[in-house]
Amino acid sequence: MLKKTVLFVAMVFLLQTARSQELQAKLTVLTSKISTNVDKKIFQTLQTALVNFVNNRKWTKDAFQSNEKIQCNFLLNVEQELGNNMYKGSLTVQAARPIFNSSYDSPLINFIDDNVVFRYQEFQPVEFNENRVQGNDPTVANLPAIMAYYINIILGLDYGSFALRGGDTYFQKAWNIVNNAPENRDITGWRSYESQRNRYWLAENLNNNRYALIHDALYSYYRSGMDLFYENEDEARNGILNSLNFLNTLNKENPNSMILQFFLQGKSSELIKVFSRADKDKKTRAADILAKIDITNGNAYKELR
Repeated sequence: MLKKTVLFVAMVFLLQTARSQELQAKLTVLTSKISTNVDKKIFQTLQTALVNFVNNRKWTKDAFQSNEKIQCNFLLNVEQELGNNMYKGSLTVQAARPIFNSSYDSPLINFIDDNVVFRYQEFQPVEFNENRVQGNDPTVANLPAIMAYYINIILGLDYGSFALRGGDTYFQKAWNIVNNAPENRDITGWRSYESQRNRYWLAENLNNNRYALIHDALYSYYRSGMDLFYENEDEARNGILNSLNFLNTLNKENPNSMILQFFLQGKSSELIKVFSRADKDKKTRAADILAKIDITNGNAYKELR
């Protein structure tokens, strides 16, 4: 009887491990800008529901060990009450990737989405169906759709950093969410005509072969670059410099594209550290490229010269 019990427990453990979720996310809901007339307890309930939605849902068919889970942060800043349980705010999305043979995590995504509108009543379930993104009420479905969209972007970037074009499945899922996104006069961020920097254009760029070099850059930056630092720093810098060359070509062919700025956001400090100990030639080449493709941080790269 004892043997059967041990066997049963072992089987349950194996099944749980095989189904282990992919993300280890920290999610915070801020409400400092919301009127004191609103019961803030509602947003504590929402935060708990969103944490469960992100961390307890199975987003891929693959099994992730605990140490393989993707570290990410979501900060939902609720800034305005629109009435009738409707709110407007922004979502900060951050994710990082562990670097081989080190305790360092390199940023994958560091992005703020300012177009978050949603309806929420306390204890309302947070649900998402990729086959029916709009749901019964688009304003209720919008927040789960936005969360699912960015989770697929994170998964795509993570998979694509380990295998060339490895994230295509998840970028396509994000694009499908865009094409079936909730529609309502108060909802923005899903349409091409609303902005040149929104969810539509990010997913479009990641799925459009016109921007295919972004996938080469992603893979080269991490797998042929950052992951090699423990073994061979010079070779690692060559891989990252090769990534910058891909990005430079992409920028020449598609000036001011969203995907380029998205990729570089949050990486300036890391890139300066990477090339600060490089030889003069690599420093100069990296500084020249970065000054062209990451104008926002142009002054920071001057120290490489």
